[in-house]
Amino acid sequence: MSTTEDSKVSDLGSELKTLAIDIGGTGLKASVLDGEGNMITDRVRIPTPKECEPAKMVETLAELVAPLPAYDRVSVGFPGVVRMGKILTAHNLGQEIWHGFDLDLAMEKALGKPVRILNDADVQGLGAISGVGVEAVITLGTGFGSCFAENGRLSTHLEMAHHPFRKGETYEEQLGNAARDEVGKKKWNKRVEKAIDTLRDLVLFDCLYIGGGNAKKLKFDLPPDVKLVSNKLGMSGGIWLWIERGIGSTDLFRKD
Repeated sequence: MSTTEDSKVSDLGSELKTLAIDIGGTGLKASVLDGEGNMITDRVRIPTPKECEPAKMVETLAELVAPLPAYDRVSVGFPGVVRMGKILTAHNLGQEIWHGFDLDLAMEKALGKPVRILNDADVQGLGAISGVGVEAVITLGTGFGSCFAENGRLSTHLEMAHHPFRKGETYEEQLGNAARDEVGKKKWNKRVEKAIDTLRDLVLFDCLYIGGGNAKKLKFDLPPDVKLVSNKLGMSGGIWLWIERGIGSTDLFRKD
């Protein structure tokens, strides 16, 4: 876990084991966490199936986690907007086939354990934030993810990825992996610098954390209020879906 989590440690320590799943545009990853949110197994990973409809995704995830040790509950990070376990958007997986799908109920049926699901950037954000002040998290990967929190409480998830950024294009169109391949490393880095300044003006963050697979490809000096975080937080952040202080409200999830 990141060193910024010291202020939240008093809420940890449960003996319950959490299966953490990270659904990405290019890879599906999973590990089992102990009561402190530390991975107790190596992370397993397979490529995300192309045009993967929901039932196939659930089946694939069940196969992925089958070799892992026993767990008591499940946290899932999903690349889209999730409300009460239901998928509202899934731009990189198939918008029409995913809209309205009750992923938490399908996963509970497949795995036989209680499941909580949140946007993947929000999960990584919960693992990164210190819980003090206004904090923002962006993820640079296949697409563009974002998370915002104040004093440890998540804000309503915003579809920043698909909001206009510059030159008539969205953050994802300008900063996603396809854009990086198209315009090259130098221009892409300049775009990220511009995005940092824009987000600072927009939310006046005290600290911005940058994660995702392409975070390591940044080649400019980061300002003092911007930090890189490990991509492993997409796993370890899953512990905070089960700790009320970490998410601010259990209303994010379906009621038992």
